[in-house]
Amino acid sequence: MVDALGIINFEDSTADIEGLGNYRPVPAISFLGRYRIIDFVLSNMTNSGMSQIQVHIKEKPRSLIEHLGTGLHYNINSKRGKLRLLYGESKVMSEVYNHDIGSFIQNMQYIEDSNKPYVIIAPSYMIYKIDYTEVLKEHIASQNDITVLYKNVDNAKTEFIGCDTLVMDKDKHITSIEKNRGKYKTRAVSMEAYVLSKRLFIELVNRAANTSALYWFKDILREVCGELKMVGYPVRGYVACINTLPSYFKANMELRCPDIASDLFVEDWPIHTMTNDSAPTRYSKDAQVCSSVVANGCVIEGKVENCVIGRNVTVKKGAVVKNCIILPGAFIGESAKLDSVIVDKSAIVHHVKKLVGTPEAPIYVKRADRI
Repeated sequence: MVDALGIINFEDSTADIEGLGNYRPVPAISFLGRYRIIDFVLSNMTNSGMSQIQVHIKEKPRSLIEHLGTGLHYNINSKRGKLRLLYGESKVMSEVYNHDIGSFIQNMQYIEDSNKPYVIIAPSYMIYKIDYTEVLKEHIASQNDITVLYKNVDNAKTEFIGCDTLVMDKDKHITSIEKNRGKYKTRAVSMEAYVLSKRLFIELVNRAANTSALYWFKDILREVCGELKMVGYPVRGYVACINTLPSYFKANMELRCPDIASDLFVEDWPIHTMTNDSAPTRYSKDAQVCSSVVANGCVIEGKVENCVIGRNVTVKKGAVVKNCIILPGAFIGESAKLDSVIVDKSAIVHHVKKLVGTPEAPIYVKRADRI
């Protein structure tokens, strides 16, 4: 049991899922056919025994509110815990003012009312597996002011662009926090997940608000590196940062592979999500499916290869779908040829017979569009 308040933070302007983000917030975007992106960080918290969790929503809240509901499907017992969805009530004059510090200030009463002595704050668009119980134990035992989760990567020139990176000494004390501009190959990428006391968290939020009306929480952390004992905590195993359309495409394609997925999906560490009753997928005698993740309720009559297929998708006879992500309710017509395409929810691909993108620049078909 983790004696901490969980706060799931929203993304800043560096996270821009072109197309998909026009219709829902990043945490509510469909992932791997049956999940939403937020399911992974939220499951990390509930699997770790956290019973009080706040989800801060930046914009377009409807789809996320519908998906999260009361939190029962994440094993949050309403008698001893609470999943609270928080949204800024004040009118935002400009998008630059729509930041996490503003949301924390407007909802400070709910933070102060929590009886938990610690806060664990994490963003929704980082996908990984971790037991926060171990992180909090290490934080307390080391008497750190702030513990920052990070991942050592060797692809920082092309991945994790815009994310924070940590500069640490040999004892993992953080000496500075810098933006990843793609200049270096190897970096210690911050997961933007922090463990600290509730008292210090409130102090830093108020300090950020008094310093600049445009500050995010990570901006104030850069300023206090030299004042506080900030220490890095390494994250092992698979990590994906979903902050662009290509990174979304890449993570879905990677996790089709059982060897990679087994690092994230573990029997005693379930990834919770909202489920619904639907019929099994029906495959016709002419259907050909390989190396793909296919959800329930689909009708597959054509060829599907290296794809992620959401619920209630139809792929008609003669269609060839390769290296694609098809979101729920989409329809792929007869003889259509798709390669490296993301088809949004309820879209119909019927008249256009060929769409070919690349993993670095997948083609996006808009939600409910007919092409």
